[in-house]
Amino acid sequence: MGFDVVYLPPIHPIGHSFRKGKNNSLVAVPGDVGSPWAIGNKHGGHMALEQQLGTWDDWNQFVATCRELGIEIALDYVMNCSPDHPYVAEHPDWFFHRPDGSIKYAENPPKKYQDVYPLNFGTSDRAGLWQEMLEIFLFWIGKGVTTFRVDNPHTKPVPFWEWVIGEVHRQHPQVIFLAEAFTKPKMMRLLAKVGFAQSYTYFTWRDHKHDLTEYVSELTCGEMKEYFTGNFFANTPDILPPILQFGGRPAFIMRAVLAATLSSVYGIYSGYELCENEAIPGKEEYLDSEKYEIKMRDWKAPGNIVDIITRINQIRQECPALQTYNNVLFLNADNPNILAYAKMTEDRSDIVICVVNLDPFHAHHSILHVPLGTFGIPEDEQYQAHDLLSGERYRWHGPTAYVELAPTTKMAHIIKVRRW
Repeated sequence: MGFDVVYLPPIHPIGHSFRKGKNNSLVAVPGDVGSPWAIGNKHGGHMALEQQLGTWDDWNQFVATCRELGIEIALDYVMNCSPDHPYVAEHPDWFFHRPDGSIKYAENPPKKYQDVYPLNFGTSDRAGLWQEMLEIFLFWIGKGVTTFRVDNPHTKPVPFWEWVIGEVHRQHPQVIFLAEAFTKPKMMRLLAKVGFAQSYTYFTWRDHKHDLTEYVSELTCGEMKEYFTGNFFANTPDILPPILQFGGRPAFIMRAVLAATLSSVYGIYSGYELCENEAIPGKEEYLDSEKYEIKMRDWKAPGNIVDIITRINQIRQECPALQTYNNVLFLNADNPNILAYAKMTEDRSDIVICVVNLDPFHAHHSILHVPLGTFGIPEDEQYQAHDLLSGERYRWHGPTAYVELAPTTKMAHIIKVRRW
């Protein structure tokens, strides 16, 4: 599909004690694989491979194949330990303890993670714990990983991140740290300032025109653009937003276009291209979640949007304007269900207008107001609007244009503006 980064959830040995069953059930039955986020068993911890995934020879072959294809590897960096992790026996002081001396499992009310022990960064052996966390980063960099998607960094001390990112960058300045921090904006900004090059954002929940315009403008046009880069994930293993649950295939197309063109960096979680949207009733979570079981998929299932995502990624590669993050220019469209915006290079050699129908159920049309002066096009001059998604070409003249989008035909235009 043209992606240049493959992101892996934890690939380490999975614990057996209090192993979760399918859909996070408390009792696992024979054959349940447990959650990859419950790291560690007798075969090792964070610097070992889960045996069901393969051997180190398999890993080396995977890395070599990715390099041949021009794909970089991102790995989930999770500071969770199962009760079976070697750290529990070797460093019990690295964990939180109850008054009776037993180790506390993780909780994120109302969720409980009986299969996970969180690390205590306030331990008396702070130097030992911090150094070990650094060694994990360096180990996987040596194995070919170039990006780390850090799980819940906002629950760890900020001074730790400032130190460990600095240490990694001292030896490997090219390594990228992505913060999975769905938390208060102040903390998200602070993590960016201490070294996280990218961050998850609230884009996942921004569905309406006003909300998208306000939020993206805050990220790309205000002072945050100087230090914060938002990675727009359309979905995650943890989050199946309502718009995807109920909007069907048109919603998946619409959200893919928005994610891929509003930000220079975006991602999707496996199954998005198949429009998987079955949720636990009343929740933003996948039913039969892949976090607790192995899934086999038909990658050519009817209704898939593989070709559309492939084309979107080709367009991103072809258009320098879409490779820029800052200064999204929102355009005036007189229909509240039509979002229009432009991106262009500094020399205006590449100008792209995106027009998206935000309603996955109904057709909408609008008059689009084109800022010709900003684009360097005289008002009395005709210009070409080339829809890179459909291949259609239009002859536009003057500062307004008519657009119409529908779930049954097309949900979006990605238009390259060319002077005749």
